Amino acid sequence: MSLPVYNPTDASTRRDPFPLYEALQEQDPVHWSEALRCWIITRYDDVRQIVRAPEISSDRLGPFYASQSDERREILSGLIRYLNEWLVFKAPPEHTQLRKLLNKVFSPAMVSNLEPSIQATVEHILDPLDTSQPVEFMHDIAVLLPAYVILDLMGLPRRDFPQLKTWSDQLRLFIGSARGDDDKYRKAREGADHMAEYFRRAIHARGAELGDDVISQLVRAWDEEPDLREDTLVATCMLILFGGHETTTNFLGSAVSTLIDHPEQRERLVAAPELIESAIEEFLRFDGPSNSIARVVVADHELHGKTLKQGQRLFAMINAANRDPRTFDNPHQVDIARNPNPHLTFGQGLHFCLGARLAKLESKLCVQEMMRRYPNMRHAPGEVQWLDALVMRGPMQLPLHLE
Repeated sequence: MSLPVYNPTDASTRRDPFPLYEALQEQDPVHWSEALRCWIITRYDDVRQIVRAPEISSDRLGPFYASQSDERREILSGLIRYLNEWLVFKAPPEHTQLRKLLNKVFSPAMVSNLEPSIQATVEHILDPLDTSQPVEFMHDIAVLLPAYVILDLMGLPRRDFPQLKTWSDQLRLFIGSARGDDDKYRKAREGADHMAEYFRRAIHARGAELGDDVISQLVRAWDEEPDLREDTLVATCMLILFGGHETTTNFLGSAVSTLIDHPEQRERLVAAPELIESAIEEFLRFDGPSNSIARVVVADHELHGKTLKQGQRLFAMINAANRDPRTFDNPHQVDIARNPNPHLTFGQGLHFCLGARLAKLESKLCVQEMMRRYPNMRHAPGEVQWLDALVMRGPMQLPLHLE
């Protein structure tokens, strides 16, 4: 029997990777991808362990940058300058210091207090929709809600979002795509340069007039940490914007698509709206926005008979792990009342997603309101197109009839 081959640029894999993930789990759980020149890990216990293992590091930008040609390093230098300061690419002790600071800003109480304003934003987006015509869900709803929420939180004008979205899309080419070409790196560098300058101006504009917005809170926190550089503050603002809207946008698309593709679960949620929170957890498990996490091997070690060598990259496939039958009963079925549901979508331990509570709250309020207004929503003509990405997953296009 020939072993399955993982190539994320394949159109059918991008559309529905789960049959391949299942085959890899059974036949080759530690799979070497020639297309990516890295390891692909698919079983739940292995993925869960990787985020905690001392042999594995989240600091993968340094080794990647060092391996590039002089010409490509010149292209990447400005990009790496800021991404190296992102929390998700840091390891302790730098990670510990920055995470502690950000936990103060993104507290559970802060997120809970946002519910009325997020509900108002949902209604602001849905009210003007012309439901007599097909709606492009990603463009008309999924992109706007998390963008408006994060811009409001940061004290930034909503009118700036189209430009910020352009830069964010350029940045995503480096962070999420499996393709490695210089044009991708040039565009990502351009997006990072523009976004960094935008946030540097926003930080300086606060001056002595600090408010209650997230940027003002971060400026205050930085003033109490003299060893933290301004570049780190700028990069943290970039991460909050990027992570605060990209992940939730992708998740809203996959959650709504899942509801439509499983009408019995949609009808169940309409009849029992109190299941909304467990439904959100199930959508995160079934087809979540975090397709994988990238790591670097820092010490040779064995896993399922394969030798992972120092310096090699690996991708722990979260969406594969979330459907591992060794952990989940009937993993390829949607059950909006599934309990327990120990999915790994928002990570584990040190790298548990800082914005998980906010993403869940936004998604809950949006899906809840859509079920109330459009219990019979369905696909409209046109193909559901999925991101050409390795780290992230979600629809780029999702045409709907809202009924």
